[in-house]
Amino acid sequence: MSIIATIMNSATGEPIQKMTFGRMPKPWVRFNLATGELVTAERIQVGKPAPGKFVAPVEIWVTPKA
Repeated sequence: MSIIATIMNSATGEPIQKMTFGRMPKPWVRFNLATGELVTAERIQVGKPAPGKFVAPVEIWVTPKA
């Protein structure tokens, strides 16, 4: 089962994009955004699932240069 994560900008608090990972990413994961910029995860936050659901929201916080 793949993980769908929301990539968040830690400087502004705004979502940048959604991304799919094959498994739960590690806190030091490096990946390319849709713009082609290479970023490193600063923190990974896993929320509580909604009532009656089993999928928990995952947020990966990064600081892009641009």
